[in-house]
Amino acid sequence: MKQQHRCLFTAIILFVGVLVGCSPVSSTSHSPFTDETITVNIAYGNHPGEPVDQLAHKWKELAEERSEGRLQLNLYPSSQLGSEADVVEQAKLGSNVIILTGYDFLMNFAPDVGVMTAPYLVDDFDELFALTETDWFEEQRSQLQQQGLDIVTTNTIYGERHLMTTREVNTPEDLKGMKIRVPNNPMYIGTFRVLGASPTPLPLADMYTSLQQGVIDGAENPLPVLAGAKTNEVAKHLTLTGHTKIISPWVTGTPFIDSLPDELEKILRESGDDAGEYAKAIVVSEEKRVLKKFKEQGIQINEIDQEPFQQRAKGIYEEMDEWSPDLQQTIEALLADIRSDGDERGGNN
Repeated sequence: MKQQHRCLFTAIILFVGVLVGCSPVSSTSHSPFTDETITVNIAYGNHPGEPVDQLAHKWKELAEERSEGRLQLNLYPSSQLGSEADVVEQAKLGSNVIILTGYDFLMNFAPDVGVMTAPYLVDDFDELFALTETDWFEEQRSQLQQQGLDIVTTNTIYGERHLMTTREVNTPEDLKGMKIRVPNNPMYIGTFRVLGASPTPLPLADMYTSLQQGVIDGAENPLPVLAGAKTNEVAKHLTLTGHTKIISPWVTGTPFIDSLPDELEKILRESGDDAGEYAKAIVVSEEKRVLKKFKEQGIQINEIDQEPFQQRAKGIYEEMDEWSPDLQQTIEALLADIRSDGDERGGNN
């Protein structure tokens, strides 16, 4: 019965979204102005209090203030509007929803963009943000737009992903036979396959009970997400693999974004960027706080040599049949240019 009520609630929200998102304004050209209040539903899988949730609240505050109330942002944490795939599909159909997703998920629409979440790809988050400013990334955005999706903002640090398990992990060999919960997409499945584990796709909401019942042996995510899901209650070993640094895009459908007046679209995008900037410091401080909390709770913290994991991870390019044959060379060349530019700027200081 609860499931039926939830499905009905989701259907009502998204149906209303379609009506609002496809209102009198044309879906192919921007209206110059409107006096009506436009409602935007902000959807994400993270729990209240996590950095993503704090970002969403800041976005709501900034967008509503700058638009003088013409934009109203409603927040739906904890996947209240449904699964990532379901909400993205509703966005494509014109619902007034923006969802936090991942470049790994967007591989379904623009395969090469998934490399943004490849293991051990970059040295820091700045390199990822620099990739989003390249011509290559603009090509990925164009592919997504052709599929009916628009990236509203790229300026969100999701975090550095680590491994939390029911038994100790120090080397890739320790992962053999271990069932590790991963998001249901080729990128993470491929990553943990090349690292030597048995990747097990499950929704984030099912992670806790699956660990509790022994369905899986571990999970991976940034520290605040692991804490938000109470993973530490059922898995007592944290391995600081740092296997992926993640920046996440907020995505909507082209019918909705194209229906917005130019001024409000600009406010929505810029306030999202600014909220992402605001949340960056929160992510860093929250990671430190969670790590300290885990230590105090007696969680075994394994600070490992990442080199063996990095060597295994190089096999990801052979694992991903969806990617262009020259993608590895393209990304390595782009990162070389980014690092060269960074060195030059550093030398001028």
